[in-house]
Amino acid sequence: MARGPKKHLKRLTAPHHWMLDKLTGRFAPRPSTGPHKLRECLPLVVLLRNRLKYALTVKEVQMILKQRCVLVDGRARTDTTFPTGFMDVISIPKTRENFRLVFDAKGRYVPLPIDEEEAKYKIGKVTQCRLGPGGVPFAVLHDGKTLRYPDPDTKVGDTLKVDLETMRPSGLLKFEIGCQVYCSGGRNRGRIGELKGRDRHPGMFDIVHIQDAKGEQFSTRLGNLMVIGEGGKSKPWISLPKGKGVKLSITEERDRRMEAAAKSK
Repeated sequence: MARGPKKHLKRLTAPHHWMLDKLTGRFAPRPSTGPHKLRECLPLVVLLRNRLKYALTVKEVQMILKQRCVLVDGRARTDTTFPTGFMDVISIPKTRENFRLVFDAKGRYVPLPIDEEEAKYKIGKVTQCRLGPGGVPFAVLHDGKTLRYPDPDTKVGDTLKVDLETMRPSGLLKFEIGCQVYCSGGRNRGRIGELKGRDRHPGMFDIVHIQDAKGEQFSTRLGNLMVIGEGGKSKPWISLPKGKGVKLSITEERDRRMEAAAKSK
C-alpha cells in the first residue's frame, strides 16, 4: 500500500488544458502543492517550455529558474513545478516581459502579454472574509493570499485589487448585477460578459446568468465567476485575451478560417 504524498503524474491523466502530446513520454510534471489546485494550475515548466518556448527540456527550465530570472506575483520562484494559475502575474526582468495568466474562450490557459504598469497589481476573488485572533478582520483570495484589514465593505464573491509590491489591497469591485465577470470554471470557462441575474437555491448552488459582448446568454454556478469590472462603459481592470471572451460556434470558426485562407492567397 502506498504511503505518503504522490510524486508522479501520468501524461494521459494530466489536465487537458496543458495540451501535452501523448507520445513524448509516459509522465507529466506533477505540480507542487501551492496557491492553486493541481487540475486548475499550470506548472512553471509547462509555461516556460511548452507555451513561451524559452526552453527545450526540463534541465534548461531548471537552469533558468535557479538564476532567479522568473518572478511570480513579484517573487522569484525556483521550483520547476511551482503551480501558477488564474490571474497570476509572471515577470521576466531580463527580457522586460510581463504576462498575466488568463483563460481563452476555449478554457485554455493563455500567457497574455501586459505592460509594466499593469504588472504592478493583480486581482483576486474573495473566498473568505471574517475576523481572526484579536478581532482582526482579514480576507482570503482565490490563490490563498491572506490580506489583513481589507475594505470594511468587502464580502465573499467581491474582487480585490492587490499591489504586488506591498501586498496590500488597493481597490474593491463589488459583486452585483450589471458588473463585468470572467468565468473561470465549468463548461463556459474563459467566457466574459455582463452579469444579468442570479437565481438563489438555498442548500444548493446559486445559478447566475451572463450576457457576452455578442448578446448571447449563458448560465453557470455562482462560484465560477470573478468580477473584473464595474460594468456599463467602464473598462475592466485587466487586459482581455484575443476574442474578448466571446465563444464562437464551430461553424463561425470554420467561416473565419476560410476567410483568412482566402485573404492569404
